[in-house]
Amino acid sequence: MTSFRDVERRTLGAVAELGRAGLPSEVFFQEIHELLRPVLGFDAGCWHGADPVTGFITSTVSTDLSPEGFDRAVELEVWSDDPTRFHGIRGTGRLADTVHRATGGRPEESVRYRDLLRNFGFADELRMNLDAQGGRWGAAALMRGDDARPYAPREIRLAERVARAVAEALRDAAVIEPGTLTGPAQIPAVLVVGPDGRLVSADPQAQELLAALTEEMTRVRGVPTAVVVVAQRARTNAVAGRPTAPAVARLRGPAGEWLSLHASLLDGRADGRVAVVAQPASPLDVMPLTLMAHRLSAREQEVALHTLRGHSTQEIARTLYLTPATVQDHLKSVFTKTGVRSRRELVALLMAQHMTALGAAPARV
Repeated sequence: MTSFRDVERRTLGAVAELGRAGLPSEVFFQEIHELLRPVLGFDAGCWHGADPVTGFITSTVSTDLSPEGFDRAVELEVWSDDPTRFHGIRGTGRLADTVHRATGGRPEESVRYRDLLRNFGFADELRMNLDAQGGRWGAAALMRGDDARPYAPREIRLAERVARAVAEALRDAAVIEPGTLTGPAQIPAVLVVGPDGRLVSADPQAQELLAALTEEMTRVRGVPTAVVVVAQRARTNAVAGRPTAPAVARLRGPAGEWLSLHASLLDGRADGRVAVVAQPASPLDVMPLTLMAHRLSAREQEVALHTLRGHSTQEIARTLYLTPATVQDHLKSVFTKTGVRSRRELVALLMAQHMTALGAAPARV
């Protein structure tokens, strides 16, 4: 008889194999979804890509979940204090949690359960943060129907291991090799979203961008997931008394290049229109992604950034309150992880990959 441990081992091996297959990200998510269905026993679900720095959801892939509740799901994720928000789960130090476990077996205490899950015939939901190397690369939600039991502890443990493996595949895909430039869409692009989340208007560049984005990324009334989320963030900032606080997210464009979305309230009100501008990501936006993709620790990323700025070992040591020997140790680790042998090679590699990420080939996992 096959044990659950054997199933777990085979599942993680299959996830790793899919991660090495070089699949487009939406196909990768679909394959993972079907791989996990018989193992975790869910009835429906969705997978999201995210801005690795902010964790804002930027794309959605689902083949078996109705889009009707997505508007409300975004509102709850941004506005509520529900314990099953991705941000809330992350705050507990876990990669995965369920409605039943997060509420101590009282799902009715979750507004997400009351407003969404119960209304769509779901009894429990497993939510995963796809976090690795300091980056928040995505998230997933897997629902069980009314006639199913809640997720068991061992299933949640397996989900955490799967979440880590999927996140590592997404992280590795963020390293874009130089020479793969194909040319991004025509941007900057401007679009306006109304109070109900519908697209009000879009300039010609925005229309081109919307048409170029894959169908899986366009989930709510023709508006990309990232636009819905960043618009909601602008509204949240206004309600919280921070109308000038940034509402920004990074998004992989149709050619795989990194774009930056900036949202602002046109009418100065949280219930008004929101303008969203898509433009090429700045060097400051993209470099953290390049460093995280090389599996550098937080301290190694700091040392690498100072190296890129031309700072000496002594200067880095003074700035980061480290000894010169410790800085050298971190540099050796950075060299090993990036496959270079000197500061000059490190700078050349990172700058080449960095510039490619501003306009590159389609993202593959």
